[in-house]
Amino acid sequence: MEHPATAEAPAQPGSVQPELRVGVLALQGDVREHVAALTALGARAVTVRRAEELDGLDGLVIPGGESTTIDKLARAFGVAEPLKRRIAEGFPVYGSCAGMILLANEIADPAQDLSDKPQETFGGLDITVRRNAFGRQRESFETDLDFKDIDQSGGPVHAVFIRGPWVERVGDSVEVLAEVDPQHASHTATLGGRSRIVAVRSGNLLATSFHPEVTGERRVHELFIRMIKGEA
Repeated sequence: MEHPATAEAPAQPGSVQPELRVGVLALQGDVREHVAALTALGARAVTVRRAEELDGLDGLVIPGGESTTIDKLARAFGVAEPLKRRIAEGFPVYGSCAGMILLANEIADPAQDLSDKPQETFGGLDITVRRNAFGRQRESFETDLDFKDIDQSGGPVHAVFIRGPWVERVGDSVEVLAEVDPQHASHTATLGGRSRIVAVRSGNLLATSFHPEVTGERRVHELFIRMIKGEA
């Protein structure tokens, strides 16, 4: 679903410094939910559509939505190439669901346009992802995950998967943070009896197959903020 969020969210008191400025790529997808999550943590959350709006940001979130649509619009709005360059230079980025696909260096099953050109990504993560790996909309599910590098006192991370990808290959530079166990998925046949990687990190890049922003789960965004600040 598309949310045409355009205004900059006001900073709120919280666990981060007021000057921390985090963008949300606002071309398509669940933009408002990420803005709300970042704002609740005290960051100054701003929406981003064009290359010049990347200036002055401490980090960026790429939301869930349609990876093919975000890819096309990012190129149409002229933000794709500048963002690719920044990612290569170490710019902190968190991608959820479609955002994970767009941060991957390789897509196992890329969509193709009318001229048979495969969809593009911003890249940065040495991973191979498979789109819609858990199934279509009707096969969405929720489960609890053991998630590395977050505060464990709140228990497991409750994850919502909506047409989510999974990671089929990780490079040496990539740390696996969470996996879905076949015994704890609502449709185990899809997993083929194997655990599937659903959260990864490499340097300043973080990606999840699921949507923490829709459940009020803040610890993944907290991890990203700590990454921006060099504390994680």
